[in-house]
Amino acid sequence: MLRTLYRAGGALLKVKRFLPHRRWASSLPMNTVVLFVPQQEAWVVERMGRFHRILDPGLNFLIPILDRIRYVQSLKEIVIDIPEQSAVSLDNVTLQIDGVLYLRILDPFKASYGVEDPEYAVTQLAQTTMRSELGKLTLDKVFRERESLNSNIVHSINQASDEWGIRCLRYEIKDIQVPPRVKESMQMQVEAERRKRATVLESEGTREAAINVAEGGKQAQILASEAQKAEQINKAAGEAQAILAKAEAKAKAIRLLSEALAEQNGNAAASLSVAEQYVAAFSNLAKESNTVLLPSQTGDISGMVTQAMTIYGTLAKPTVKSIKAETEQEKSEEMP
Repeated sequence: MLRTLYRAGGALLKVKRFLPHRRWASSLPMNTVVLFVPQQEAWVVERMGRFHRILDPGLNFLIPILDRIRYVQSLKEIVIDIPEQSAVSLDNVTLQIDGVLYLRILDPFKASYGVEDPEYAVTQLAQTTMRSELGKLTLDKVFRERESLNSNIVHSINQASDEWGIRCLRYEIKDIQVPPRVKESMQMQVEAERRKRATVLESEGTREAAINVAEGGKQAQILASEAQKAEQINKAAGEAQAILAKAEAKAKAIRLLSEALAEQNGNAAASLSVAEQYVAAFSNLAKESNTVLLPSQTGDISGMVTQAMTIYGTLAKPTVKSIKAETEQEKSEEMP
């Protein structure tokens, strides 16, 4: 007997679990003439079977027998759990998806007379809309555009529920389950994408390193060339200054020599200098090379000096004449 009652009670609970929840079908308040309506509730009153009015929160009076409270609508935000259901995406992947729906009754009259069971109607509408919206997206977009999917479902529900006096505030997807094989392929895709990013990052690092090495070599070559250029410029400037210094010294020596030759006994001094240079050059001939070119009269120093002085005298005559001409011209210009 107890076992039979237990089974009957379990069966009754299962039947109640799958029956749609109807708030208006619960025990309704009785007409006691004086009624107190709670806040955020709307009591729909019928008089002789026709809609009469909606009672406001607070104190209300009704006529016995004629007036009857037909529906009680809650104006609070209602949370409805959308059961799990199957949906097929655009790329033919079967998904198991469930969600939570948040709604509120804005017009108690439409919610009472526009649809038999507003909550059940909205639940069915949410399920069909969810399947319709999922069929427009591929599997990857379902996960990436979850927020957009929720907003599209809310928009579609509101378009149909306006006639029922119900406003859908928001819809949230709780869980999305994919087949095991698809899940494994998604994991493999994620791993491949990570390996790809790692390879790309490694190649970019190698590229940046090669660029840095090339830039360093380029800068080193530029600095080396600039240093070599500066060295050559400094070296050329030094050689130029040395040449100028030698030229100035040689010019000064020639000037002094010319002044000394112009003085008395200058020829004798020149003959002495030539003789000394001849002796010095002849003494160094055997030191520099094994092959020696000797003049025909190596012992005749006086002959060599005389020959050198003759060449000097021949070259010095035009210079002396030009000097004398310049001196006479300067004297003629100085005379008034």
